[in-house]
Amino acid sequence: MNRETSITSLMSSFGRAFHSENEEHPIFVDYLAKELMTTEEYDTVQAYILDGARFFEPEINTQDQKPIEIIKKIVNKHIAPSPLCRACYTEKTLKEAVIAGTKQYVILGAGLDTFAFREPELLSKCKVFEVDKPLMQSDKLKRITRAGWSIPSNLSFVPVDFTNDNLLECMLASGFDKSSKSFFSWLGVTYYLSAETIDAMLATLSKLCVQQSMLVFDYPDEHFFASDEKRVRNTIMMAKAGGEPMLSSFSHEKLEKLLNKNGFTIYKLMTPEDIQREIIDGYSANIKAFENVNYCLAVRKDNPEAIKNRKICDEHAKV
Repeated sequence: MNRETSITSLMSSFGRAFHSENEEHPIFVDYLAKELMTTEEYDTVQAYILDGARFFEPEINTQDQKPIEIIKKIVNKHIAPSPLCRACYTEKTLKEAVIAGTKQYVILGAGLDTFAFREPELLSKCKVFEVDKPLMQSDKLKRITRAGWSIPSNLSFVPVDFTNDNLLECMLASGFDKSSKSFFSWLGVTYYLSAETIDAMLATLSKLCVQQSMLVFDYPDEHFFASDEKRVRNTIMMAKAGGEPMLSSFSHEKLEKLLNKNGFTIYKLMTPEDIQREIIDGYSANIKAFENVNYCLAVRKDNPEAIKNRKICDEHAKV
């Protein structure tokens, strides 16, 4: 597989592609995801799943089932739920935000996201910024060229080395208008960041957001790392083995405090039970929401108290 593309991005892309092709009632249809993967990558992921079938499902009968059925069962249970459900929720919420006046959509850690190529009508109503590491973005552009796609005029790629670059400066240099109402998605990322890095990112985003701008992200709850659920344990194990260890989790109180400190307020919080009821059950798909993973929709609030809290916390941290 291409070293420039993270294993996480490839697995998410495969999950979306496979689900779209093989599920009778798909939760989320990404008919372009497969085109951004090489045939070798797609086949390699399928072979990896088959080879590791008993790792995912120790009791699975690999003798009496067709390979495609085994892959489907493992994808639906272990690989696809998070990428599918968070994408479904985010894009549904984005469409509502655009109707309400949002003019810019920023995809943080875009990976192999295909939104800008799947939704031309929505793209005509808002400018899209894909933010990612330079190597990852360079690789994606090569994949886009190989697929024969044309890059929409309303799409901007913003390469950012989050360790050394200033996100605020990079966004402004790319044409982002911080006086315009915006929508930010930050999906499948917070797991791999320290609490300090997440705090710093929220502080930067607050400077980019005008009042009523929105931020949606998924995150592990406070029980994630101690969970006995096999799916959770496998996910943590695979992330570590792939060189992308998971680092952070949040309780509701801890998350709320962190967001308020940076000028955001929680507008909607979705637990696995909410995700199952509001997203999955309506499609009759054989999928269960991932345990201990929540979605948060936060809104930027410009108020003196938020600014005051930020200053107090920063001053306290220096002591």
